[in-house]
Amino acid sequence: MIKAYAAFEPKGELKPFEYDPGELKPLEVEIDVHYCGICHSDLSVIDSEWGPSSYPVVAGHEVVGKISQVGSHVRNLTVGQIVGLGWHAGYCNKCSLCHAGDNNLCASAQPTIIGHYGGFADKVRAASNSVFPIPDGIDLVSAGPLFCGGSTVFNPLLQFGIKPTDKVAVIGIGGLGHMALKFLNAWGCEVTAFTSTASKKKEALSLGAHHTLNSRDENEIKSAAGRFDYILSTVNVKLDWNLYLGTLAPRGRLHFVGATLAPLDISVFSLIGAQRSVSGSPVGSPATVAKMLDFANLHQIRPEIEKFKFADINKAIARLRSGEARYRVVLCR
Repeated sequence: MIKAYAAFEPKGELKPFEYDPGELKPLEVEIDVHYCGICHSDLSVIDSEWGPSSYPVVAGHEVVGKISQVGSHVRNLTVGQIVGLGWHAGYCNKCSLCHAGDNNLCASAQPTIIGHYGGFADKVRAASNSVFPIPDGIDLVSAGPLFCGGSTVFNPLLQFGIKPTDKVAVIGIGGLGHMALKFLNAWGCEVTAFTSTASKKKEALSLGAHHTLNSRDENEIKSAAGRFDYILSTVNVKLDWNLYLGTLAPRGRLHFVGATLAPLDISVFSLIGAQRSVSGSPVGSPATVAKMLDFANLHQIRPEIEKFKFADINKAIARLRSGEARYRVVLCR
């Protein structure tokens, strides 16, 4: 039996829950969970924000742990190996996207916490090709958020060819945004942080930003007209996107990794006149996650975390809901 913490209703308190995972499949591994980050996506699934969730929900998709079992056909991982698990716990392995290495775009990919029990538990299972060995040198306590948030903000660097000479702005200095600042700084970019919180300006500079702009000051935003090659939005709220488009240089790109649910109200003329683009992306492919881990290890990039015991999971979730966490919450066994 696997012992977990589950939500039984939207916004409900998590309660102890046990389930029998059945026989280990040939290409699966079982992981003893040592650490698990709590992501806003966990809250969205717990709260049925993305559509009705199927309860009980065992969330948790930023897992770090040790492999305790491997399926009979697993060749890439071994018992005792320290690994990480992120948003996906499996792929179809049959479609053209999977064959091309773009497993993260597979329409039949298995999310770790939707229709599957995740890492708020003592053990979790996943397909072996969705599980990643963690390089020596990476801090294991803070590594969990790299597998979702870190992968999400690193992915555009590769997908859209962001160059070290580019001027890049990040909207929202939170769970995603603070990691984006670290990655972009190490990548060599000139980095600007848009933040609505005065207290975060100094923090943003310490995290890797070279400049800050007040996202609540329209005149301050307008003063950056035509400045940025890329803007990375990590927020899940509606903003005046046309205002931000105006800060892009010709051929600039406004890119979304934060899951804002409100439709985008964008002036097409702002795109056409300067040949600008709007786009979005999810977590990275397995190859991208592996590169992200190597890059993070090389540059000693660590998410900023607050630690809680698994037994205090409801306190940890309340801390994340408060919006005051700096900047990721991690459960520790």
